[in-house]
Amino acid sequence: MKIADVRAVANAIVPLVCFIAFFVMSHPVSAEVQFLIDASATGHRISPYIYGCNFHVLGPDENPASQRFGGNRLSGYNWETNASNAGSDWHHMSDGYLSNSLEPAWALREFHETSLNMGVSHTLLTLQAAGYVAADRKGTVKESEVAPSSRWREVKFRKGEPFSLEPDIRDGYVYMDELVNFLVTKYGDASTATGVKAYSVDNEPALWPHTHPRIHPEKTTCAEIIQKTVELASAVKDIDPHAEIFGPALYGYGAFDSFQDAPDWAQLKLESGYDWFIDYYLDEMRKASEAAGRRLLDVLDLHWYPEARGFSRIVFDKGATTSRDINARLQAPRSLWDLTYIEDSWISQWASPSREIPGYGRTRTRAIALLPRVLASINKYFPGTKLAITEFTYGADDHFSGGIAMADVLGIFGKYGLYASYYWPLTDKVDYVAAAYRIYRNYDGNKSTFGDVSLNATTSDVAKTSVYAALSESDPGRVHVIAINKNEEPMTASRFTLASDRAIAGVEVWAFDSESPVIKALPSPDQVDDDGFEYTLPPYSVCHFVIHLK
Repeated sequence: MKIADVRAVANAIVPLVCFIAFFVMSHPVSAEVQFLIDASATGHRISPYIYGCNFHVLGPDENPASQRFGGNRLSGYNWETNASNAGSDWHHMSDGYLSNSLEPAWALREFHETSLNMGVSHTLLTLQAAGYVAADRKGTVKESEVAPSSRWREVKFRKGEPFSLEPDIRDGYVYMDELVNFLVTKYGDASTATGVKAYSVDNEPALWPHTHPRIHPEKTTCAEIIQKTVELASAVKDIDPHAEIFGPALYGYGAFDSFQDAPDWAQLKLESGYDWFIDYYLDEMRKASEAAGRRLLDVLDLHWYPEARGFSRIVFDKGATTSRDINARLQAPRSLWDLTYIEDSWISQWASPSREIPGYGRTRTRAIALLPRVLASINKYFPGTKLAITEFTYGADDHFSGGIAMADVLGIFGKYGLYASYYWPLTDKVDYVAAAYRIYRNYDGNKSTFGDVSLNATTSDVAKTSVYAALSESDPGRVHVIAINKNEEPMTASRFTLASDRAIAGVEVWAFDSESPVIKALPSPDQVDDDGFEYTLPPYSVCHFVIHLK
């Protein structure tokens, strides 16, 4: 480790060590768990866009801050006619699933306007880059009708001639820059209150041969996705320089690592020495941006569906709510950050190369520690790039374990400075996931929210509990603390200690638990000291403490 790195780590750790030492000397360590919250020094601003979702699955009560229109259906979406193709998700069906309207971009317009009507001004829309989109609504596309054929229209990023607000549906092409121009004309550019703020470079390109073999039957190459990202981003930015570009919407670890064993990856890795595909993508986008004189990638776009297993895989496997599954789900968020945690998954078993981890140097570990590793790649290869998880879930959407895991993950995203995240539902019934959003975004029914300035918060037992803390810029007299009990027994007399130059005046407590996803006001602590209090956390619960300062 370099001397500068050692100093940085020391500067970060020494104040916390001193605080812990002071706490231990001044408080008998008798509580079941110790929560330490340092309000004496503020951290980064928490982006509100981490509280986002796909398809408006969360409503006004959950108070989402961003909405994404994405998924496999969007890869084959024809904005001129609103026809789309389901790919392998549903018999390669071309139909009007997204919209039966013949008005241009109606599916996108309806989605964006629904967001605006909900008071959500940040919309992320998906642009098409796989090569072709549905030409009709005539049902299943046969293998013999693979593109190019009459069942498809070719995608071009630039029209190269004057735009029309009534696109020609008979010319055989759809143009992405004409689409962006259409939306800017309708809503204003991304700098306005009603403009579309961001665009994604298609969806899960490493899986195109699997999800859309009628559109893109050959394996996607690393060079191809770079070329398409650069060309599409340039076309978008020419129309709307304020718009953000999200890319490349990688589906999961296999894409992060090798771009799903892309044909050109092995040689690229050998020649470059990159740890994984993410390094290559960021470095190439940096080079392209420098050559263009403007940023062509604003947000690194990843998807995360945990591979962790209990009795079953915690996502996608229906009925994964045995005690073993519950425990695996509640521990799985640790794979986002914890170098000491090794989950039961093929990733931990097979995909644990030597890697560079901030503060640790190059190390070999079976722990995934996803966010530190991705952020290290960003800092090394394209500093300033934001990070988004645009699809994720931890399963059991309507089970308390799904709600608790989701609350934990939202806290982690805030702590690690993600720019945006979007929940992807696996079922129509999402009561507990909704509770996880409300505990941050509407805990009292009056749209009161968790703070937007991160504070350092630690727990003495990361397996049994999690804790996150923040201040509100608009109300620095309140400290917000989310404390999570991942156990079926209460955490008795848990000690909360606050480092602050202001004493505690009072504490509100709001919570949901395994008994119900309804958030309720709980009794305040029996006794509150100037610098802390004790509280018994209910079994399997998420508590939002609002600490009022004098």
